Amino acid sequence: MLRKRWFWITVGVLVAMKLCIFTVDETQLVVLTSFGSPVAVVDRAGPYLKWPWLTKIVLDRRLMVYNPPASEFLTSDKKNIIVDNYVLWRVKDPVQFLKVVGTVPAAERALHDIVWGSVSAALGREPIDAVLSPDAGQVKTDRIMAEVTQRCARRAAVDYGVEILDIAIKRLNFPEQNKQSVFDRMRAERERIVKQYRAEGESAAMRIRAEADKKKSEILADAYRDAETVKGQGDAQASRTYAAAYGVDPDFYKFSRTLDSYKKVFGDKTTVVLSSDSELLRLLTKGQ
Repeated sequence: MLRKRWFWITVGVLVAMKLCIFTVDETQLVVLTSFGSPVAVVDRAGPYLKWPWLTKIVLDRRLMVYNPPASEFLTSDKKNIIVDNYVLWRVKDPVQFLKVVGTVPAAERALHDIVWGSVSAALGREPIDAVLSPDAGQVKTDRIMAEVTQRCARRAAVDYGVEILDIAIKRLNFPEQNKQSVFDRMRAERERIVKQYRAEGESAAMRIRAEADKKKSEILADAYRDAETVKGQGDAQASRTYAAAYGVDPDFYKFSRTLDSYKKVFGDKTTVVLSSDSELLRLLTKGQ
């Protein structure tokens, strides 16, 4: 009988410990409720005690990623685009979170509504070039999504007790019915850029060729001038040399010049018919 009593006492103690002792780890938030009403929040890891009638509700405090389904939006210039984005969020106010949404799936459904509405309003104020353009300078998706994040974060914190850290675009696409027209426009834009580059290249080539021709003419003119100058200086020096030689010994000068004439006039197979009194033959016939 005594043994049976101790058995039930032990069972009672274990049940009391089970109902009164609980632990919280680093990834959890615990809300203690009394008949459905929150009475305490435990946000630090460790062992804790509670009254047996209090109910423990455990929430995940880690950062979560919500991937809403891709949706079609309309830009200010009436272009349809498909936006696929993601939301980084976590529980900020456990009491407000439990009162309004209660669970993660319910919270993601609530986030989907406010994110979809904010993205739709933001894209509706911007042209298609602000989110999708071959010119990177016109794309403003970073600014647009930063505004969307800020707007959604304020509302989610107040309404749902949720902290939104980031909303960003994973992928942009066009509806199937608009793809061909978009591709045609992109192709025309690329062809226009190609023509522009070719025209600029041809213009640059013509300018380079003209400058090269001009420099070539200047170099040839300078070279011809220098050559004529050197040639004139050489001729003048030769004339002075000849004049000096003639002044020293006119007969020898004449003799030397005649021999030079023979070298120029007569070759190995040259046949010349001259009169006997020719000046050219005087040195050969008369020795003077």
